[in-house]
Amino acid sequence: MPANKYALLRYRIIDRCISNSARPYPSKEDLREACEEALYGSSGDRISISTIEKDLWAMRNEGELGYYAPIAYSKVHKGYFYEVEDYSINEMSLNDDDLEAIHFAAETFNQFRDIPIFKQYQQAIDKVTSRLKISPDLNDQSSEHFIQFEEAPEVKGIEHLGPIAKAIQQHQRLRFQYVKFTDDSASSYEVEPYLLKEYRNRWYVICWNPSREDFRTYALDRMGEVKVSKKTFKPDPEFSSDRFFQHSIGITEVDKEPQQVIFECSPVLGRYLDSQPLHRSQNIAWSEDKAQIKLEVLITYELIAELLSFGADVKVLAPTQLKDRIQSTLSAALSKY
Repeated sequence: MPANKYALLRYRIIDRCISNSARPYPSKEDLREACEEALYGSSGDRISISTIEKDLWAMRNEGELGYYAPIAYSKVHKGYFYEVEDYSINEMSLNDDDLEAIHFAAETFNQFRDIPIFKQYQQAIDKVTSRLKISPDLNDQSSEHFIQFEEAPEVKGIEHLGPIAKAIQQHQRLRFQYVKFTDDSASSYEVEPYLLKEYRNRWYVICWNPSREDFRTYALDRMGEVKVSKKTFKPDPEFSSDRFFQHSIGITEVDKEPQQVIFECSPVLGRYLDSQPLHRSQNIAWSEDKAQIKLEVLITYELIAELLSFGADVKVLAPTQLKDRIQSTLSAALSKY
């Protein structure tokens, strides 16, 4: 452990000693012995009085620590105390930027407080906000006039998050009934879960399906009761979530090679896509009146939906199969009007 971390540990021990109302006004020797006992046990002298003196000076004067401890020496009691009642470096104040950042993070977290898997952390967040004197109540509306958070909608299936996450961690199989999206028929599955993934406020689990000998994606909102099996499995060491979705936009992954997708768009949409790329492979070439976007991706439902959402601002150039798919979809849509 680096020396600076030892120093930080000593500061905590010194703080605890000075704050101890049962044994007030500790001397330098008391502080030295306490630090030595806590860090090294009774194996010999390893901390000197001069080290304690340097620690006391640092706690009083080192601004980088984030506090200036009001440590004083009492000639009457021949020991040290805090001039500020109930002071502790554990209660050190934060500046306005620190408080704003933590409050912002806490309110962001609060958007998911009703999702079961996150409820276990709510008490911890409440403790943080209370201790930092921001607001113990995360429903505090003091900032709503200048910050409005997107609310996470309630969706089906979030009750499965906890059991599935646990099954992934413990390499246990899952059993569930699964209702198809296209009709109301249901099938039973026993699978080996690898990854939970969120996409547009919906949750999915990527599993190895032994009967089909393939990785499959299942939407949690289409699952019936999920049962964690006592059967365990040995995860495939070759599986990588980054590689699995390397060429995907959204949640769909197909067993095909990625293709180069090229489309033109308006300069305004080009600037938007430059700030919010569709995919990590995105490349933009600019001209006076348009931008040309290139992607190396799989042709999936999510990709087609994204391109269609841009309407007349986009013209697909390649590949031909994607261009034809977009054209036929737009023609079919136009025929309805």
